Amino acid sequence: MIEGSGSGQGAQGAPGAVRKDVRRNQQALLDAAAEVFVASGVEAPVRDIAARAGVGTGTVYRHFPTRADLVVAVYRHQVDACADAGPALLASGPTPGAALGRWVDLFVDFLVTKHGLAAAMHADNTGFETLHAYFLDRLLPVCTRLLDEAATAGEIRPDVTAYQLMRGIGNLCIGAENDPEYDARRMVALLVGGLRRSV
Repeated sequence: MIEGSGSGQGAQGAPGAVRKDVRRNQQALLDAAAEVFVASGVEAPVRDIAARAGVGTGTVYRHFPTRADLVVAVYRHQVDACADAGPALLASGPTPGAALGRWVDLFVDFLVTKHGLAAAMHADNTGFETLHAYFLDRLLPVCTRLLDEAATAGEIRPDVTAYQLMRGIGNLCIGAENDPEYDARRMVALLVGGLRRSV
């Protein structure tokens, strides 16, 4: 399902289509790797990722020669998905406040289920710093826009910054994946509830 780079018809010359196909294949691999990492952690065998994606292990290594390459790519892929969701939720949601609530849920899912993705990078401090900068560069503007639109609509108070909110949510999510008695999403919902203007 992912391998399909040499199916005869792409050989005649649509380099854009081939590139698109390779990108789609890579995205499917990253989705499979993310699912396996959530279930088994970042040390999960590559063969499990390959099996989930429906390809051979050679295909995984061709796209991502080392585990660190794969971990970084999965982390960035999930950050991108979270960033892209913001504008989509604003466009489709009934109100900016509802879009903010849905996006915060996605953000919590990302933080709670990343299962060691960031921790795996601590061995390479430079790599970790780069990832953290990418995380902030992609997600802060999205969160800022959601807050601004919800505040303009009169749904939330205007005196909380995106950084403050994301930092608060991050603190509430620390260690949540290891504690079945703790419901991070419920605690974050209480935090976000505190933003809402009382009518």
